[in-house]
Amino acid sequence: MSLTELFILAVGLSMDAFAVSICKGLSMKKLSLKNMCIVGLWFGGFQAAMPALGYFLGSAFADVVNSVSHWIAFALLTVIGINMIREALSHDEDNDTDGSLSFKVMLVMAIATSIDALAVGVGFAMLDDVNVPAAVTFIGAVTFLLSAAGVKVGSVFGTKYKSRAELTGGIILIALGVKIVLEHYGLWF
Repeated sequence: MSLTELFILAVGLSMDAFAVSICKGLSMKKLSLKNMCIVGLWFGGFQAAMPALGYFLGSAFADVVNSVSHWIAFALLTVIGINMIREALSHDEDNDTDGSLSFKVMLVMAIATSIDALAVGVGFAMLDDVNVPAAVTFIGAVTFLLSAAGVKVGSVFGTKYKSRAELTGGIILIALGVKIVLEHYGLWF
């Protein structure tokens, strides 16, 4: 996996966390660098931990499904991407605009926004060209930066860009899934 592909994947995965961070920024009474870093650490930490966990889980059965791994990666990324697009196009307001940074609130939100990263980690186990420690560190760092920035964006612009961020992330993940299948069949340049 090239650095460019990894960057695109990291940005796509971090869009849920970015969208929730925007809501956090909107609902915070007082914006501070400390609060931006707390949100970034929660989301970035979980976005790094979940693909690592997924990799270890996927490694346990990678030999069994190796012949269809490209289809599994495609399916996982597509389902996650479609879900993100569906959420972006939904006009339902989530109950994630609580400004609290308590352990309970942040734990639930960090897990919810990183489930897709767990599935990507399973996909990593089925790909030969992924440096997993570097990939999970990179994904965590990108998510940290975008989440911290999302808090600031939320404090300035509100929820105006939440749907666009989720829509973009969903499209990116689906495109990566298609690319994996095309590469497997030698149809990618």
